[in-house]
Amino acid sequence: MTLWALADLHLAFGAPDKSMEFFGPTWQNYAERIEKNWRALVQKDDLVLIPGDISWALKLENALIDLRWIDALPGTKLLLRGNHDLWWPSASKLKELLPPSIHFIQNNVFNWNDVTIGGTRLWDSEEYGFSSIIEFQENPKERINKEEKPSSETIFVRELGRLELSLKALSEKAKWRIAMTHYPPIGLDLAPSRASKVFEKYQVETVVFGHLHNVQRGKDLFGKARGVNYHLTSCDYLDFIPLKIL
Repeated sequence: MTLWALADLHLAFGAPDKSMEFFGPTWQNYAERIEKNWRALVQKDDLVLIPGDISWALKLENALIDLRWIDALPGTKLLLRGNHDLWWPSASKLKELLPPSIHFIQNNVFNWNDVTIGGTRLWDSEEYGFSSIIEFQENPKERINKEEKPSSETIFVRELGRLELSLKALSEKAKWRIAMTHYPPIGLDLAPSRASKVFEKYQVETVVFGHLHNVQRGKDLFGKARGVNYHLTSCDYLDFIPLKIL
């Protein structure tokens, strides 16, 4: 039994006009590449963490097309909401409609064998930035989440509270304590951040996240700081290959 992570699938079976293939060769046939690599590595008894930006759909009925595609892949899957997952409904509705192999983190924890997992989406923070490693490409079809009206700092503080509530509920019996975020919770220099202090407080050993795209090739990013391993798991950063965590 192995634990994997792969973020930012950005599936578009339910919203074909939003395919990431718009961004050029890096993203060509990305769904097929994800499936091929996934099936080559992941076994039925494994768990795959998907830290956000799962589907481009705006409505749950369309996102279910993408979710059923994920369900058909091997393993158990654990989802976390990303900033582009505008289809994401209430926790009760998700629990009712998700395919059987898919679970989610939303103000809760997920326990799997000897692993306990918590987390939250987070948001942009002025504590750190990543412009030095990103080859920026504008998306003319970008959809703005009109639901998010507060300032970035207001949203970040709210998310930080959700992170603490989730990690506080991690199982004391588990051998491994894992956290998922969508936004990076720490800067490239791994200096202490508000989020990293929460991970350390609750003795989290590994954090997986995504959100960063078009990262300059050859960059070996993040790593271990103060007992916590930080893994960037964006699809294009990993060449669409799930990353083995445990």
